[in-house]
Amino acid sequence: MTTPTAALLDPTPPPGTEARVDAVFTMAEDMLGFVPAGMRLYGASPELLELFAGTVGYFRTGTALSPRLTAMIRYLVSERAACRFCIDLNEGILAGLGADLERVRAARDDLARAPVDDAERPLLALALHAVSSPGADAAPLVAAARAAGWGEREIFDAVLQAASNRAFNLVLKTFNVETQDAFV
Repeated sequence: MTTPTAALLDPTPPPGTEARVDAVFTMAEDMLGFVPAGMRLYGASPELLELFAGTVGYFRTGTALSPRLTAMIRYLVSERAACRFCIDLNEGILAGLGADLERVRAARDDLARAPVDDAERPLLALALHAVSSPGADAAPLVAAARAAGWGEREIFDAVLQAASNRAFNLVLKTFNVETQDAFV
């Protein structure tokens, strides 16, 4: 077993902002039972932490996309970015949503195995395309999502979930936040 690499950034909130950070962390703990290390990293910038928490909240309750689809998008984006923290976190979320982890893991190589509704598959394919081949023609994938009954907002939400998660993966990897105990 390897020892986790220490995080490269101290996420201690700037003086005078501790209450703002604690309020967000308390909400996360109430929802998840813990504060993910990736969220702790945002403690260094309370304003960005609040924006991040708002985005997470939107994808939990403000979008028409199912929790399983958004978690599957995050999982597969993280897997392609080799972000261990997000892979593990989203596997746990998917398991909590009743997804078969064998199918979740099989989707890495075959999107048809992803444990999402058939109507969600075009959104999943588009989201992954957005982060792996953003300059390539997405028109057929957007058309497939529309044909599956999705509107402009849901199509945008799926792509934004993927892009936001990729950015999060890059930040975590840059600062060596690869495990939940990164700041212990």
